Amino acid sequence: MAVEKANQENEVLLAERQKLLDDIELLKETLRGEVDIDVDEGDPDVIEREKSLALLSTLETRLASIEDAIKAIGRGDYGICQRCGKPISAERLAVKPEATLCITCQAEVERLKKRGVYAPRRSSWGM
Repeated sequence: MAVEKANQENEVLLAERQKLLDDIELLKETLRGEVDIDVDEGDPDVIEREKSLALLSTLETRLASIEDAIKAIGRGDYGICQRCGKPISAERLAVKPEATLCITCQAEVERLKKRGVYAPRRSSWGM
C-alpha cells in the first residue's frame, strides 16, 4: 500500500477509534449512573440495561477490530485478505475500514457459518 494511502487510512481509523472510545465512555457513564435494578423479567429498566450492555459489547468488539487494523497498517499488511492473501477492494475498505477479509472470502465464511462448518483457516503466507 502506498505511503500516502496508508496515512489516509490510518487517519480514518484513528478518527473512528476516537469516536468509539467516546461512545464507549458515554455508555459506561450511563450504566454507572444507573442505580441497582431489581431483576424482574420484563421490567423496562432491565431491558434497557441489557440493550445498553449488548451495545457496549458490540462497540468494544468494533474498537478491537479498528485497533487491529491500525496495527496492520504499521506492519504493512493492511488491506490484504487474511484468508486468501489477495488485496481487499478499496470500496470495501471505504465502507468497512477494519475489514480483514475480501468480499469473496467474507461471503464464503458467512456461508460456512450458516452451515455450521466454519473453522478459521490460518493463512499459509504467515498471518
